[in-house]
Amino acid sequence: MPVATVAGRSVHYLDQGRGGPVLVLLHAFPLHAGMWAPQIQALAGRGRVVAPDLLGFGATDAPEDPDAYSVDVWADQVAGLLDHLGLARVVLGGLSMGGYAALAFLRRHPERLVGLVLADTRPGPDRPEVAERRRAQARQVAAQGTTDLRQTLLDGLLGERTRRHRPDVVSAVRALTDNPPAGFVGALAAMRRRPDSTPDLAHIDVPTLVVVGDEDTLSPPDVARALHDAIPGSTLAVLPAAGHLSSLEAPDAFNAAVTGLLARLLR
Repeated sequence: MPVATVAGRSVHYLDQGRGGPVLVLLHAFPLHAGMWAPQIQALAGRGRVVAPDLLGFGATDAPEDPDAYSVDVWADQVAGLLDHLGLARVVLGGLSMGGYAALAFLRRHPERLVGLVLADTRPGPDRPEVAERRRAQARQVAAQGTTDLRQTLLDGLLGERTRRHRPDVVSAVRALTDNPPAGFVGALAAMRRRPDSTPDLAHIDVPTLVVVGDEDTLSPPDVARALHDAIPGSTLAVLPAAGHLSSLEAPDAFNAAVTGLLARLLR
């Protein structure tokens, strides 16, 4: 796994394929870039796919100070990685937490986007009860480590049909959540503090794909439809038999939707 130094921190990333448009994929909480393996395998033959471990996850640095984390820090980390790779403009995709980072990138570096994929995510800030749950989860990790929280999170991350009938996916996701405790705590703080991106949606002027699993209970289809309605000219894909991690639970349908977006950009 290659590594870049961005703002004094080591950032590890996956990088396969060549040509363009280049697709950059940002992972969900509390996973790492390995969650994009089905997309890299399918899409790298059509172009270049880059997937970084965001600060706190995978093999990227995981500072202990929660104040080191924010959606803006993640966005600037991605911009620094693009500088390292010599990439001026890309299609940026993010799922869940990765979508929060993608929306921050849109706000901070709009000139570097040629397309956008927002999957199983939402533009608004945390509701008070969600923010309080994140505080409690951070305290749990600080006191007990990540094991119990990782198991608890699986129920929300995966759709009912996946949990019942696809033990291979459940096992794979459980392994992908094995990340540093400091990353959990920092990311929970970053997500809790994230700003409202709703006002930015009407100004998005690049081809945009909104994706959601039809069994997603964390960012459900009605949230995705509202997101789609707010972004001019966007496309909505609702994937059957998929929960919050739609790229892993319905990879063929997810890849087909992204391929459609990339084909639009090549016309």
